Amino acid sequence: MDALPFFAIPAEALPAHSPVPITLLPNVDALHAHFARAIADEIKANNAGGRPTRLILPVGPVGQYPLLAAICNRERIGWTTCHIFFMDEYCDWQGRWVDAAHPLSFRGTAQRMLFAALDAELALPVAQCHFPDPRALDAIGDAMAAVGGVDTCYGGIGIHGHVAFNEAPISRWYNVGPAEFKASRTRLLALAEETMVMNASRAAGGYFPALPPMAVTLGMAEILAARRIRLYCNGGVWQRAILRIALFGSPTAGAHGDSAGEDAAWPVTLLRHHPDFALVADAESAAPPLG
Repeated sequence: MDALPFFAIPAEALPAHSPVPITLLPNVDALHAHFARAIADEIKANNAGGRPTRLILPVGPVGQYPLLAAICNRERIGWTTCHIFFMDEYCDWQGRWVDAAHPLSFRGTAQRMLFAALDAELALPVAQCHFPDPRALDAIGDAMAAVGGVDTCYGGIGIHGHVAFNEAPISRWYNVGPAEFKASRTRLLALAEETMVMNASRAAGGYFPALPPMAVTLGMAEILAARRIRLYCNGGVWQRAILRIALFGSPTAGAHGDSAGEDAAWPVTLLRHHPDFALVADAESAAPPLG
């Protein structure tokens, strides 16, 4: 396909041209520090105001979590009134959660990188940490509603535009349009081939049998219901195209097409009309894709 015009915009010019607010940072370390500080400051402000903190968090990016634990321990930022909802979790071929001890488990990663590192008196109560569960798909949405909804959804973007594991549905037998996809709720799904390749390459040394083939994910409805959405892009070269499609592409969700226009399948573009949506990217990820 022909290069899209917004692919040619220099990285430093993106904030001036983008319809979505974007913060550019010099490198991945600065991005992780920004991410950690944003979460810590949100919890700190709510604690000071006597308010609960209700967040959707990703496991990817993850480099922010050791920094976040260190900030909270140093500044005595407690998580006792937080309610945390993680985006997704891997499942085995039968649609069950992988064990938390699995090296790729998101539940295990969150525990090792964040929660186990918090001082005991600051820790998040176990009952206030939620992962989508394939055995009770509506439970996490019900838990969000019970605490008054989500303040901020933090996340990243996958190579073909998925947020959480909201991958574009591709089928010979049915089509899911943008409006229906935006209303999607927590569900179990088989991972797309592109995701299998990317995630096995990045997290399993290219050993495909190590990667769980299914996942349970929050739906677009739960993500879009958050009062704020903040996506962090630290993927470098592979994320350059989808970052710009997220900023400039037409909102789409359904069948594959040959451009980033109305026929393309880029779920992240469905966030474009959220009233408080912004991105943060490091310089390498923000560079022109074909430069």
